[in-house]
Amino acid sequence: MNVKISKTLLILTSALLLCGCTISYKFNGTIIDYNKVKSISIQDFQNRAAMVYAPLTIKLNEEIRDIYTRQTRLTLLRQNGDLELEGEVTGYDLTPQAITSDNSLASETRLTIKINVRYTNNTDHEEDFERSYSAYRNFDSNRLLTDVQDELIDEILKEICENIYNDTVANW
Repeated sequence: MNVKISKTLLILTSALLLCGCTISYKFNGTIIDYNKVKSISIQDFQNRAAMVYAPLTIKLNEEIRDIYTRQTRLTLLRQNGDLELEGEVTGYDLTPQAITSDNSLASETRLTIKINVRYTNNTDHEEDFERSYSAYRNFDSNRLLTDVQDELIDEILKEICENIYNDTVANW
């Protein structure tokens, strides 16, 4: 009888221990120590490119602020944050890509955006950097830039902002 009770108690104890242990994973990808880093300031990026499209910097500034507010618990400040981002658009370029079979025209055009970023971590200056980011999208040369520009810019800026985010606070 004692053997049956001992086995039952062992099974119940094991079941309780297994039910009480859980493993949890967080996939937000950040490496932020929220005990030290509580805020970020993002200065307005200015357009220093030779070719200027006015809505570009507005979209860039919105996208870069949005990614940090959506994916972190950092407070967004106008200046003097624990983390600081600033920079400028340095390139907004169109280049012909695929040449047609008769070598007279390009069948595709590439829109490339380049952004220079300065990142300062006021809690650990070893992580500070200045880096250039660029991304591009190709479009059919039969289409006007004005017809595809906003869509291409949205895609390019999303890619660049994700790369900036990953290099500053993500653990990728």
